[in-house]
Amino acid sequence: MSNNNGVHTDPAALTELSDVASHEHAEVGPDGAVAGYRADRTLRLGVELKRQLKRRRTQLLLGFVALLPFILVIAFEIGSANPNRRSGGFVDLATASAPNFVVLALFVAGGFLLPMIVALFFGDTIASESSWSSLKYLLAMPVPRHRLLRQKAIVSGLLSIAALVLLPLVSLAVGVIWYGAGDAISPTGDSVTFSQSLLAMVFATLYIIIQLAWVAGLALFLSVSTDAPLGAVGGAVIVAIVSQILDQITALEGLRDYLPTHFGYAWIDLISTDIDWTQMVNGILSAVIYGTVFFLLAARRFATKDVTS
Repeated sequence: MSNNNGVHTDPAALTELSDVASHEHAEVGPDGAVAGYRADRTLRLGVELKRQLKRRRTQLLLGFVALLPFILVIAFEIGSANPNRRSGGFVDLATASAPNFVVLALFVAGGFLLPMIVALFFGDTIASESSWSSLKYLLAMPVPRHRLLRQKAIVSGLLSIAALVLLPLVSLAVGVIWYGAGDAISPTGDSVTFSQSLLAMVFATLYIIIQLAWVAGLALFLSVSTDAPLGAVGGAVIVAIVSQILDQITALEGLRDYLPTHFGYAWIDLISTDIDWTQMVNGILSAVIYGTVFFLLAARRFATKDVTS
């Protein structure tokens, strides 16, 4: 939507600004603040979460995540998958059981889709407010900068987690209907019972959520550094892609361990009768370090950012 001056605004964002008018004639205290003003009641999580859920991009993204397992089923129905196959790669084993189907869904989405989802929610959060020229009005309510950034990051995190959890849940339901609740079979031939594979999927999802923290931190940092949402989202996605490409260059040897995506698929070790936790521990440590650095940089950048123009 645009106003008479041609400035684009987010209609949902205007609801947050209505509180300003209600305090126009309110009593002002000796400290210059409106009587009754409490910083901890500005930009409440429920209000921001409701705003984001009403956005078309959120609805379409969550809808696509829920639709992806059905697209995979159609692809296998059209193709020549063999459900009786007991060895091969994850694609070959996808139709062996519901747990294997979940593994495939997470595997094919882990390279691009899942990082893109996290980058979209975190990269768009502040940059979109800047592009709509509503960021300065939110701060003028006034919402303290640190609170605004924190609330936005929390909501982005909740939406990202919802999408990352939705994919394996829908995949499991679809897999049970089409392929049955059988044992999970690894490419090495290990067989894991259905109940154990469910627990493995829970840990795998938790690992993926933590591992993608570096994408969230980077996207948030880019979001507070630019007024272009696509630039922030695209920048984080490009870094993830470049990191994955570099990780394929074996000549880098030990240097690949320092790439943020190097341990992205360490959760696959969970589909085994003898789980090696080393790679996953390293992946969590790497993601926490990178994520913490990027989040701190985002907080520092936003604290001094000029939002008056």
